[in-house]
Order: sequence, then C-alpha cells, then structure tokens
Amino acid sequence: MPDPSSPAAPAVPPTPPVPLSALLAREDLALRQIAGPAGPDIVIHWAHTSEMADPYPYLLGGELLLTAGVQIPEAAGTGAGAPGGAGPGPEKYFDDYVSRIVAAGGAALGFGLAPVHDTVPPALVAACDRHGLPLLEVPPQTTFSGVARAVWQLMAQARLAELRRVTEAQQSLAAAAARPDPMPSVLRQLAQRVAGWAVLYGPDGTHLAAAGRGPESEVREAMAELARVVRPVGTAAAPSADAPQPGAPAGPGRTRPAPSSAAETVAGTHLAAYALNPVQGFVLGVASPRRDPGDHTIASVAAVLLSLLTGEHHSGAGAARSSALVRLLLGAAPEAVAPLLGDDRWIVVHARPDAPAPEAKRPHPGGTGPHDAMAAAALGAALGSALVDLEEGAVRVLVPADREPAPLPGWTLGVSAPVLPGDWPAADAQAARALTRARATRAPLVRHGERTGLADLVPAEQAELHARTLLAPIAGTPALVETLRTWLSLHGSWDRTAVALSVHRNTVRQRIARCTALLDADLDDPDVRMELWFALQRTGQGRAAPARAE
Repeated sequence: MPDPSSPAAPAVPPTPPVPLSALLAREDLALRQIAGPAGPDIVIHWAHTSEMADPYPYLLGGELLLTAGVQIPEAAGTGAGAPGGAGPGPEKYFDDYVSRIVAAGGAALGFGLAPVHDTVPPALVAACDRHGLPLLEVPPQTTFSGVARAVWQLMAQARLAELRRVTEAQQSLAAAAARPDPMPSVLRQLAQRVAGWAVLYGPDGTHLAAAGRGPESEVREAMAELARVVRPVGTAAAPSADAPQPGAPAGPGRTRPAPSSAAETVAGTHLAAYALNPVQGFVLGVASPRRDPGDHTIASVAAVLLSLLTGEHHSGAGAARSSALVRLLLGAAPEAVAPLLGDDRWIVVHARPDAPAPEAKRPHPGGTGPHDAMAAAALGAALGSALVDLEEGAVRVLVPADREPAPLPGWTLGVSAPVLPGDWPAADAQAARALTRARATRAPLVRHGERTGLADLVPAEQAELHARTLLAPIAGTPALVETLRTWLSLHGSWDRTAVALSVHRNTVRQRIARCTALLDADLDDPDVRMELWFALQRTGQGRAAPARAE
C-alpha cells in the first residue's frame, strides 16, 4: 500500500548515511570486516557505544554499535546466573545478543580487541553470519571515539556534497522553468537529477508529458495508481451551509481531501507522487532506482515550479479580465473595457519560439497541446502580462506600455508601438510585421518604429519575390545591375555615374538604354525609378565591385 506520509521530509536534506565500505576504507582506523554481508547498500547513520547485555532499548536504528565485550564474562559464564550452576552457553548468549541488535535496526557491530578480549569470540562471528549483521574487528590501537569521529567526518562530507547537489539542481530547475518549453524542460532536469523517470498527469489522469528512461509497465501502472491516491476526487465547490463535515464522504461537486504526496516501492523502484494543485488535479510522479536524501527536496522544488506553470491565478485581476472579456463578447468597444485592465496605453507583442516544443498529447485534434499552453503562459509571465493568446505556432500578448519588453532566450519577438485601446487592431498588425522582420533578419526582437518606411509594410517574402521577378531580365548581367543601381542612387546623373563606375559616360547611356529595353520600363518616370530602387535594395543586387571600363 502507498505510504502517504513517506515523502514528507524536511526542506533541508537530512544528514546522509555513510556507506560501511567508506568507513572500512579509512586506513587510519584499520577496521576489518570478519562476518556478515558486505556491499555498497550497507550504510550506517551514526556510531553508538554500549556494554549492555541487551542494547535493544538504547538503539534507534541504523547504528554502528561498538562494544569491547565487557558484559560477556558475566552473562555468558559457565556457572553464573542459572540454577544448578549451569549458565547460558556462548552460542545461546551471542545468538540472543545479535538477534536483539538486528531487531532494533542496528546496521553493524564493531568488536574491540582490547582491553577485555584478544580475539573476537567465534560464537559471535557465527551469530552475525547467521543473522546477517556485519561484524567489524576493531584493532587495539583504534579507539571507539576515533571510529565515531570518522563516522561524523564522513557524514559531514556527504552532507556537503548533498547540499551542493541540491543547490545545483534547484538552479537548473529554475533555469528550465524560464525556457520557452518550461514544462518538458523541468521534467527533463528532474529526471536527470534523480537519475530516473518524471511524469506529469493531467486532472483526468492523462499522461501529459514525461522525461527520462521509462520504467517497466508494472512500474508505470503503479505510478498511475499512486497518482490517483493524491489526486482529489470531485471539483472544488464554494462553501455552503450544508457543506460536509470533516471526514464525511465527498459528494457531487465537492473535493475529497487527499494527501499532498505519497510514496511506494515497486519492483525495486522507488515511486513518489506529488499533488501540484488541489483544485485542478495535476500530479507529478517520480520514479528512481534509489532514494537519496536530497531527492525529495529536488522533487519538491520541481513540484512547486510545475504548480506555478499549471495553476490558474484566482485574484481580483483575474476577475477584472473575466469582466472585460464578457463585455467584449457582449459588444462593448475596446476603449470601454480597457479601464478594467488598469492601463491607458498598451503594446502588442507577437512571438514565436526559436525551436518547436516537443510533441505532446493534444486534448483535441487540431488544438494546442499542453506544452504550447505552458510555454505561452511562461512567456506572458516573463513579459508581465496574463493577457495571452495562443495561436498555431505563435503567441500574442497584450502588455501595458510601461513594461518594456526585452529579448527573451528561445523566443523571437515583434513589438508594436504604444497605442490606446481603440488602436489595438493596428498595433496587432504592427507587431505581426515586426515579428516577420525579426525572423527575416534573425534578430531576437524588433520594435515597430514611429517612422516606419513603406517598404516595411510589405511582407518580406512577397517583397523579395516581386523584386526578383521585376529584375529578372537584367539579373544575369551584373554590369547592367550595378550601373542601374548607381545611376538611380545618383539621381540619374550620367557624369557622376560614369565617375563612380570608372567608365565613359556613353557607356553609362548605353547600359541604361539596354536596361530600359530589357525591363520594358520608362526610366524617366519617377514611380518606375522608385519601384526599381525598392527592388534593388530588397534583393541586394548590384552591390559588387564597380564594373570595369569597356
């Protein structure tokens, strides 16, 4: 059964346990394991010294129990403590002694060779092998206090490493949440940091996104079941006089209380589920082959970030936005509803991600997937506005004019000029043209200037196509293209063009006459000259070195 209280750990990871192998590797201690299992999975949480015949009441679990065997001569003597002079034999005594340590959760036993015993009793060795308790031989030159100090030193080193790991994970998760595809980026980072699998479930249990190496089907099914444990049943309802009392079953329209997290181990894989939002029902699932002390802290940070990405903002501002939307739908003019949004002047931002988000399971054919929605919400948060419209592959954001948009990593932005609400449609067109220009020039952000040229009003693709078509008759003759460009730039001056091209003025006249014939255009007409100049600038032709004299 899932344990709902298991993941509830302190915000700061506890002191990590120390592998027994690390303690045995300390040459200054010269410890030697002489019985019991060995391996990297055997860990100790602290060291404790006791000479009690029954240490069970004094152990918390996970200890390396250190003893010099002071109690053995009295408790395991041949004649003391039993009627008729027959006391318990060594085998019976040590079997009871070791079984009590194992029952208390002791991790290992250290036996000192001084000052009472010269060797470890064979019956103790046999009992530790029988009960699976690691037995260490502590040489005479090694004090118990030295062993305890070594344990704490190793714990301090492990704690420092774990804190560094958690800090680095927090930073990487925060950076992932700021990316254009925040939800899959956070899941990828989480899966990488816990060396496992991270999955996000929707309110209806739908598998929205996942990252990391997927586990076996048995583990997947167990994770989905664990997610149902923390997902509330029903939907949130406003409190009323007939609201159920605590502990009463949830009725229609009411939310059943559920734990915020739950944990379980299936097929050697550690599972944990975290409820992201008690109202909406999103759940984060994490599966990992091991459970390190800092994993819960790392997963909790990811859960908080995903809660922000998936949560709705229920506030006075949200109510105002809802009122503005209703009034617009009922026929109100934009300038009439703008005061509800709180600002007089606005800018429109059009944005496209530099790289497409990973494929996600879409709730409806042709609709926008959850990755796109989360990316759009993250963009709006970065720009300081919740007024976000997600179209197919593009995002539009209505931003108060006092919030100056800046380039954002992973996005290409087009920004309109500040306008009043009545000019929102015009600003929308400005932002669209600015985005087109930004993508054409590979600039991260382009603003619509107050003195935009007429050429900027024509879509770049259409303008370039028209320019290439217009100049096609002379495009194969660079000398004609260069002469036409220079002649137009010098306002039709024959002499200045000849000097600029280092050719005779008659050569200029011949080339211009040839252009007139090939283009079938009147070059004395200023409209024709303007259109040709626009075409030359758009295509970039005629910018080679000046033609040589013929």
